[in-house]
Amino acid sequence: MRTAPYGSWKSPISSDLIVSESIHLSEARLEGGEAYWLERRPQEHGRSVVVRPGRDLTPAPFNVRTRVHEYGGGAWTVSHGTFFFSHDPDQRLYRLDANASQPSPVTPAGSWRYGDGILDARGRWIGVREDHTVGGREPVNELVAVTDSRVEVIAGGHDFFSSPKLSREGRLAYLAWDHPRMPWDGTTLFLDGVAIAGGPEESIFQPEWEPDGSGLFFVSDRTGWWNIYRYDLATSTTRPVLSMAAEFGVPQWVLGLSTYAFAGPSRLVCSYIENGLGHLATIDLLSGGFTPIPTPYTEFSSVRAEGDRVIFRGASAALPGSIVLMDLRTGNSEILKQSTKVADDPSLARYFTGVKQIDYPSEGRVAHALHYPAFNPDYAGPPGEKPPLLVKVHGGPTSAASSALDLQIQYWTSRGISVLNVNYGGSTGYGRTYRQLLNGAWGIVDVDDCVNGARFLAAQGLADPARSVITGGSAGGYTTLAALTFRDYFRGGASHYGVSDIAVLARDTHKFESRYMDTLVGTAYRERSPIEHVDHLNAPVIFFQGDEDAIVPPNQTEMIVEALRAKGTPVGYLLFSGEQHGFRQAANIKRALDAELLFYAINVFRCGLSF
Repeated sequence: MRTAPYGSWKSPISSDLIVSESIHLSEARLEGGEAYWLERRPQEHGRSVVVRPGRDLTPAPFNVRTRVHEYGGGAWTVSHGTFFFSHDPDQRLYRLDANASQPSPVTPAGSWRYGDGILDARGRWIGVREDHTVGGREPVNELVAVTDSRVEVIAGGHDFFSSPKLSREGRLAYLAWDHPRMPWDGTTLFLDGVAIAGGPEESIFQPEWEPDGSGLFFVSDRTGWWNIYRYDLATSTTRPVLSMAAEFGVPQWVLGLSTYAFAGPSRLVCSYIENGLGHLATIDLLSGGFTPIPTPYTEFSSVRAEGDRVIFRGASAALPGSIVLMDLRTGNSEILKQSTKVADDPSLARYFTGVKQIDYPSEGRVAHALHYPAFNPDYAGPPGEKPPLLVKVHGGPTSAASSALDLQIQYWTSRGISVLNVNYGGSTGYGRTYRQLLNGAWGIVDVDDCVNGARFLAAQGLADPARSVITGGSAGGYTTLAALTFRDYFRGGASHYGVSDIAVLARDTHKFESRYMDTLVGTAYRERSPIEHVDHLNAPVIFFQGDEDAIVPPNQTEMIVEALRAKGTPVGYLLFSGEQHGFRQAANIKRALDAELLFYAINVFRCGLSF
């Protein structure tokens, strides 16, 4: 073991390795005994492909992605081997029949987007359509039925829709909500057009029909926690299926989410989050028995089932995101696909650091974070030296720090840089009250929790306060800039497609978030906008931006970059052609990661550098 300054350690976890070996997995399905999922491949310029074991199902150059709400999700569905999917370049729905080599369009060309669809007994696609033909006004969202290029509106009159579900008798359940609320604030559950649950102060998530059609299940946070409920059609009454101080729902940033499924007529398989970490369990609907399922995973999504077979995406700090098929009878599971094979290589996995969940005091309450210590089996830091710290801020801001193996985090820690991934007040996984701490306080509560988390580690001798930086994307980019502007703790930072001017964001952003600022900051646009207080932003900062970003447009970044350059603050700016909100192309992911490290090494860490 060599002694070398923290931040200068050589590591095989390179940006080339990360982009060449990593894909993104989501939207798992079980249908007719077959397993399916969606792969997003940076190596193919971010193209997303529907696959099943050993076979790509959507051919190149088709890219399975919808831009409904800009964030997408629910881009495809399958029934009896026939696929319907949204193609990213034109946003039309396409149909791919079993054994066909090429898909065919089923919706007209134009400014419409489709997502979150299901297929009914007649083969109609029923889902969300976002109509951008209205010109000069915000797009119109509706539920529509699509048959042979004919589109029929079946539900409208609300700002947003999601989660259409049909009973075997053809009864339609769905969710809707209106400005200024986001779906984690207040949604309404409709049955055949009649409201049966939810409202402005209750968030409903994922309706599902009981297999015999006698009840409609859904998740509600009416008690302060997203728990599962059953609506009885015969009596028009609702009862809790299980009451726990745990979250069985997640924020609907994307469509097509699923945290539970029927595994037979009287059993649910469900994922839930307790104290920030995910678990899997079954619920016996006859006895009420709740049985945790031991797994090596701490993060779950896309939970689906057919009988005793369950499919989901699972991950943990030691295991990459994987599509997992489990047999509930035997408890055996099979990994169908991993997002990266790096963890299977002992010569590389030996460079992975562990993770510790920490709780720490912040402004009279408790905040939460995941701490990844600097680690490399080949190196030790000089006696008395503390490692630099990278504070990572998740987006949303109503989201959560992922507990999945993240090669980009290992990129930092294996070079001798500790990482603190903060679940600041406003994050999910800790109940509605914690989630609402950010209401009216964006740029205050989140910044306090990031600064206090860094101070907590420094006080324990686990980080060097003189070499602490902060980084985040989207809303995390705003928190980064707010921390650098309104606090004097971090010595530098990186904003990935982050917000610098809240007023401009409220004016220019897309429909889904156009009233989000009402909840997060009220009218305090000027007071909370870093661009309005750029004289106080003196730390070096680097910016990364996609030129096609419709969520946080490039002008957000360019305004503050110009202001910082004018005052002589060290600043970097990389604008990526063809990228939107979040980078999907391998070359751009690599360039952004290496550029951020280089920027810190020169301006903050002041150490030798190894890529």
